[in-house]
Amino acid sequence: MKRGRKPTIDAADITRAAIAIADAEGLAAVSMARVAQEMGNATMALYRHVKSKDELLQLMADAAFDDPPPLPDGGWRDKFEVWAKALLAGIRVRPWFLQIPLNGPPSGPKSLAWFDSALGALDDTPLQPGEKVGVVMSLMTFVHGEAWLSVALTQGFESDPAQFSRQYGQRLREIVDPHRMPALAKIVAAGVFDVDDLLDADDMAAEFDFGLHLFLEGVAAHIGGRS
Repeated sequence: MKRGRKPTIDAADITRAAIAIADAEGLAAVSMARVAQEMGNATMALYRHVKSKDELLQLMADAAFDDPPPLPDGGWRDKFEVWAKALLAGIRVRPWFLQIPLNGPPSGPKSLAWFDSALGALDDTPLQPGEKVGVVMSLMTFVHGEAWLSVALTQGFESDPAQFSRQYGQRLREIVDPHRMPALAKIVAAGVFDVDDLLDADDMAAEFDFGLHLFLEGVAAHIGGRS
């Protein structure tokens, strides 16, 4: 009996299959051979559409998120808050995104849509085009950094929960020398680290909001100076 022809595939199909593997098993499980196996195709068939694993990773990075959310009416600040929290939420859903090396500025259709959305929030400001790009790229850097930190700390908590408990504060009291580290010693003495769970979800959300507030305050000051 003759075998039927394998269904036609394209780069989008390959990318979706790779993302499914990364979602289930992590980025380390993704390879051209593994994706081909999951799709029921020969590995060489994939190379007709995706030149290399590096290219596949970039396609995955661009396709990892949904479209940017609708931004609210109002000023640039409210829009940035919605945009930043949506980006953070997207990264937390697919933390493997943070393991993909950045090889340049946004260039994929999804990445450019997010870039355009954030730039559009600054339409009614007096900033010059280059300044708008700088502000948005800085906001991206802030969100990516916060996402990386929260993902890394969560993984550390899963491997050793005790180090994120009151034991951490106790350990700092033992090793922080007030003469060598006076500023940190004051924070330790104030009991900042004397909590049962350093990774409390509400506290982490509040810390992100505080960091975002500080960033936006700086942008507001800059815009005020330009006005």
